[in-house]
Amino acid sequence: MRVPPILLSTSSCYPSSTESCFADAARLGYDGVEVMVWKWPETRDARRLGELAETYGVPVLSIHSPTLLLTQRVWGTDPWGKIDRSVELAEAVGAEAVVVHPPFRWQRDYAAGFVEGIARRQAATEVKLAVENMFPWKARAKDGSRTKERHAYLPHWDPVDLGYEHVTLDLSHAGVAGQDSLEVARRLGGRLAHLHLTDSTGSNRDEHLAPGRGSQPCEEVLRALPELGFTGSVAVEVTTRKMRPAEREAALAESLAFAREHLPSLT
Repeated sequence: MRVPPILLSTSSCYPSSTESCFADAARLGYDGVEVMVWKWPETRDARRLGELAETYGVPVLSIHSPTLLLTQRVWGTDPWGKIDRSVELAEAVGAEAVVVHPPFRWQRDYAAGFVEGIARRQAATEVKLAVENMFPWKARAKDGSRTKERHAYLPHWDPVDLGYEHVTLDLSHAGVAGQDSLEVARRLGGRLAHLHLTDSTGSNRDEHLAPGRGSQPCEEVLRALPELGFTGSVAVEVTTRKMRPAEREAALAESLAFAREHLPSLT
């Protein structure tokens, strides 16, 4: 029997340093860290990440590839190059998963072979390439009368019906998309490889609230993991950038306590 490791994402500590995230994870009792590859050099340096993991006693168990809008120029502009380097980094630090976003709509050449390209790379590594669920972008019509949706990702923002072997389920993203995370998790079944534990009120904004502060069935998703054959890790990915230090620490401690309370043991 094992309980899935609970990781602290470095994005949960933004804009604090990468090292401060390792320190927070160790002090609060997290099992490991998910590193968001970012503008800071240490997030791309296997040696330095290894030093931080050893110093603070918390391993790097997941790498988030720099496929966000804000990281378009991290590791160059070739999207496949970003993924390949993320896999290499994961292998070097002993991480179990690489989180990948689907292509943006304007990355048409990349998107055209995305599902197949992920499958080829998955066949060449034991690291799980876990494509993350996203959401349609929503905006008010100019006359303010209705909300327009734009599908900003290809082949689609919802990975359920696509041929990915491994998927990351982000509960905040599901909330923005108007989905029930528990239903999505059950549809994924054994393909659910990694979980971003967070919450949403269903707003158009990607809120990334601490679990239990929104309307997503966070507790139910955690409790359902054994029946889904889940063998991955759970990463707390919450937004704290506008919080004071004490508030941030409280939110991170609360998120960890929530996960510890509701995560059952896996066979």
